[in-house]
Amino acid sequence: MNSRSTGTTIRQYSTTFLLVGSMASSAHIRASEQFSHARSNTDAIKQSMIAEFSLAYHDTATALHNYTVLAIRSNSTSVKQRALNIAIEQNDLQSALDIATHWVVQEPEDVPAKFYLAHIALKSHEYELAAETLDSILTLDANADLEKILEGISPESEVDRQNLLDTLRTSKERENPSVLILIAGLEAQNNEIELALKTVNKALRKRPKVTGFILMKANLLMALGDDKATLKWYETSSKKHKYNLEVRLAEVRYLIKTNQAESALEKLEKIIKTWPDAEEALFIAGLTAIDLKKYDLAEQYLVELRYSARYQNEAYYYLAVNAERKEHLETAKAYYRLVDGNLYTVSRRNLISIYEQQNKLNDVLRFLTQERVNYPQHASFLYQAQAEILKRMNNKKAALRLLTEAVKNLPDDPEILYSEVLLLDPFTQSEQLDRSLHQLLILEPNSPTYLNAYAYTLALQNKRLDEARQYAEQALEFAPDQASILDTLGYIAFLQNDFDTSAQVLAKAWQISGSNATGVRYAKALYMQGALNEFESVLQKIKQNQPDDPQLQQLDSLLLVPHSKKS
Repeated sequence: MNSRSTGTTIRQYSTTFLLVGSMASSAHIRASEQFSHARSNTDAIKQSMIAEFSLAYHDTATALHNYTVLAIRSNSTSVKQRALNIAIEQNDLQSALDIATHWVVQEPEDVPAKFYLAHIALKSHEYELAAETLDSILTLDANADLEKILEGISPESEVDRQNLLDTLRTSKERENPSVLILIAGLEAQNNEIELALKTVNKALRKRPKVTGFILMKANLLMALGDDKATLKWYETSSKKHKYNLEVRLAEVRYLIKTNQAESALEKLEKIIKTWPDAEEALFIAGLTAIDLKKYDLAEQYLVELRYSARYQNEAYYYLAVNAERKEHLETAKAYYRLVDGNLYTVSRRNLISIYEQQNKLNDVLRFLTQERVNYPQHASFLYQAQAEILKRMNNKKAALRLLTEAVKNLPDDPEILYSEVLLLDPFTQSEQLDRSLHQLLILEPNSPTYLNAYAYTLALQNKRLDEARQYAEQALEFAPDQASILDTLGYIAFLQNDFDTSAQVLAKAWQISGSNATGVRYAKALYMQGALNEFESVLQKIKQNQPDDPQLQQLDSLLLVPHSKKS
């Protein structure tokens, strides 16, 4: 694109073509095709092939060098894009800047080139160059949307933000609304909310209909904690721009956020009359109606989304929730069965709960078995759900058989293996338990949960205590404040007669969890340590929490026995 471009084209590139990281990796193919049309460019083809082979073998330096040379020498847009993509992927901003700069020099009115250069200059903290490039874009089109250029690049450090702010404030186009919005965004990041609000207002006076500007002002008013002003701004904007769906939905979301569901629903009903196919509006209306116990109205809205590509699963899920609220349990079950995607697990849990309410656990077991056939991708969850139901039915043996089958079918699934571990008896099934725990640590060697499980199992068996302690200490490295792991370590230390460590660790565990079982262990460690005053104090606190604990009688008896510190 060598001719002077229109503003429309610039806006298109500003919103869709800018993001360098999203460039297709197949650009080199297109580049090769372009080269192939010109027989004189066989060297360029060879160079691009060398670059791609280098990438395949992780020699990025060679690949980047070759593509950079190609980009500077070639007129091919695809080559330049590919070179930029590689440079940014490798975080070689200097190479990216060189490529983009040469592109603009070669084609000074090429729209993508200017946007790439501005983007990369900002990313490289070359703020003066960025500002000059922004100015040149705005010279071509005063209404160009520059906000996307800053996307993902906002300076993290206060110094960088200030440098960029200073550069933008002194730029030739500093009064341009697009530049003002960039400035306002940076001011907001600096927590200069009042100043950002003034800047946004300046931009709005020049371009009052821009959705992004309207919503930024609303967000700034919210950041100031001025609910009254925010509500007034939304009301005014919605009236002025009654055919702006995004603004009107933003107002609705704010009303819901501020617990004004009735008002939100009224506005949603008007929105849906104007835009009957607006899926987001229908979805929000459905959920709001459920919250307001207007179940028939909720169903009316959500049913419209049954065939939605975006909201189908959510619609089925909330139709089920809605039916449950109406106590139409069979309808709820039917809707829950239709849910897939991210809501699959929670929907099936809710479904199981309904079957449980109906005392139909055998029915749900059969249903879940069929689900494993229909949804093999969810087999792990389904096996575990069935095992949990069997445990609730006091059929631990059947649960264990099912999980053993699951482990065979899904040998690399740690959750299944862990579910089996929790069912195995540490004394009568110690060998199988040891194998399963060992396999767990092979699959996930740094899991604090699995490390703790192995440590606690060995402690219960009172064997390989040094190994058990190592597992517990390793688990604490990953979860230093987890009470259950601290409890395990304290228990192991006690078994090793290391009462000082035991008391210290158990004190922390008890403080975090408040568990009576941990408190009892802590008290025993204090007694063995010879800290009788502390022992009596802890004992009294445990009695206050749970006076009927049978272990307290044993602790009370210790007070009657002359103490000698154990070694």
